Amino acid sequence: MCGIVGAVAQRDVAEILVEGLRRLEYRGYDSAGVAVIQNGELSRTRRLGKVQELSSALDEAPLAGGTGIAHTRWATHGEPSERNAHPHVSEGDIAVVHNGIIENHNKLREKLKGLGYVFASDTDTEVICHLVHHELKTADNLLTAVQATVKQLEGAYGTVVIDRRDSERMVVARSGSPLVIGFGLGENFVASDQLALLPVTRSFAFLEEGDVAEVTRREVNIYDVNCNPVKREVKESEVTHDAGDKGEYRHYMLKEIYEQPTAIAHTLEGRIAGGKVLDSAFGENAAEFLKDIKHVQIIACGTSYHAGMAARYWLEDWAGVSCNVEIASEFRYRKSHLFPNSLLVTISQSGETADTLAALRLAKDMGYKATLTICNSAGSSLVRESDMAYMMKAGAEIGVASTKAFTVQLAGLLMLTTAIGRHNGMSEEMQAAITQSLQSMPAKVEQALGLDDAIAELAEDFADKHHALFLGRGDQYPIAMEGALKLKEISYIHAEAYASGELKHGPLALIDADMPVIVVAPNNELLEKLKSNVEEVRARGGLMYVFADKDAEFESDDTMKVIPVPHCDEFMAPLIYTIPLQLLSYHVALIKGTDVDQPRNLAKSVTVE
Repeated sequence: MCGIVGAVAQRDVAEILVEGLRRLEYRGYDSAGVAVIQNGELSRTRRLGKVQELSSALDEAPLAGGTGIAHTRWATHGEPSERNAHPHVSEGDIAVVHNGIIENHNKLREKLKGLGYVFASDTDTEVICHLVHHELKTADNLLTAVQATVKQLEGAYGTVVIDRRDSERMVVARSGSPLVIGFGLGENFVASDQLALLPVTRSFAFLEEGDVAEVTRREVNIYDVNCNPVKREVKESEVTHDAGDKGEYRHYMLKEIYEQPTAIAHTLEGRIAGGKVLDSAFGENAAEFLKDIKHVQIIACGTSYHAGMAARYWLEDWAGVSCNVEIASEFRYRKSHLFPNSLLVTISQSGETADTLAALRLAKDMGYKATLTICNSAGSSLVRESDMAYMMKAGAEIGVASTKAFTVQLAGLLMLTTAIGRHNGMSEEMQAAITQSLQSMPAKVEQALGLDDAIAELAEDFADKHHALFLGRGDQYPIAMEGALKLKEISYIHAEAYASGELKHGPLALIDADMPVIVVAPNNELLEKLKSNVEEVRARGGLMYVFADKDAEFESDDTMKVIPVPHCDEFMAPLIYTIPLQLLSYHVALIKGTDVDQPRNLAKSVTVE
């Protein structure tokens, strides 16, 4: 995801800014840049590629100055290139960095062209710096110019503005994309994530929705959406490690399981406004592509395939469109029927999965109306070759067994369901309910992580097991599939998942005291059916482990261990019930003594057939 760093100090800040960008590299990006006010002039350096490219350029031509801003960019509007990299500049006076999506940028661009402004990039961000420059012609100062500017913006933004003519001041604004202010001694800072600023400060205040703040070396003045002065609590950070190491965790996998609340918050930021999912979360022209979609074809592999399987229930139940989900390696080697007004969705953490990429290329030749990828890697082949891209913003996932990428994929697919549903008659009430559920997901995941100790104790029962069954119904069936995959990936226990109603069609023959059966049981309309399936297992001497809603009325006994899961609504239930299954697989792998982060025979990115 995009990263922002800014500083106002007496010392030169370029090295501080670049180090801040390095600490945000784990999120992924395609370009980087920095702008510093140097002897009353704006000096800017931008590079395509890694922060190291930017750092090398600054070694050759250093920038000196006490006020500056820096940015790492995910390409949304305009291809990855140096000309589209941030910061953007207006008339040599104003420099801006920005996270988020400006929905009405085309309209603003035409207005600004009419005022004589010339655009040097394809980005939506550039309209912000030209608007600020224009407003400064009549505004009293940079603060009031930015306040006037943000009133004209529709969409989501976290932005920082500097003016070469006012060299000891930054103005920052937040709407839908987080910003944090870091407090120093005779210097102050701003960033999109406190991790960027840990080398220079531990004192932070988080801006709230609609806030605009004026930051100088000695003062920080914050104003709410109505331009009234407000105070935001200053807190001392307790963060003691970076995203690129394991920190306090024994394995990357466990660290990434615990990063899920943050990863989900990141994938939502800047993509929900006014109680709805923004079409532009899926790309610049997404509104045009999505409005006539009547069928969705999802193509993926492994864990990503399971995410697509869950989304099929949502798209058909709530968005009112038909949906097929297929493994990429199967899709590319068979003839398939193309439905009218079809959207092809590929899902891949890396964006380089060979089978998925080949399936995309085949589908484009078939004549799909549009293609969308849900991906965690900016600049990857899937992103470059798709009409639209939903960038997951999950941050680096180092463990081979995917955890946070899966839950972020689910969140993204739920957002897609809402966006497509809006164009197919989904009610305002339903849209609001889903977006409210999305926004409460990080807190609910935190609650689910509270089961860790109980699951670690339960995992001891699997020390001598070699096989396991996972059961789920409805959109929990793909979650059972994902739970089985995780267990086999890292503990090497043979595990299979079944839709609970399929038990009597064969799997019941496997049930005995040595075959643990793991059940996911949210309190939904299929609960009573699921309870009947549970009784079928109990009647045949099976031992069950039931992850159940606290109100589902399951009780532990000699044949069944019940682990109460925090209550959640139907929209987020698949995501929430994923968490205990991840923890179960992790703790069983510890007991089995396997290589958790690098299980045998597996690779993180599968770039061959």
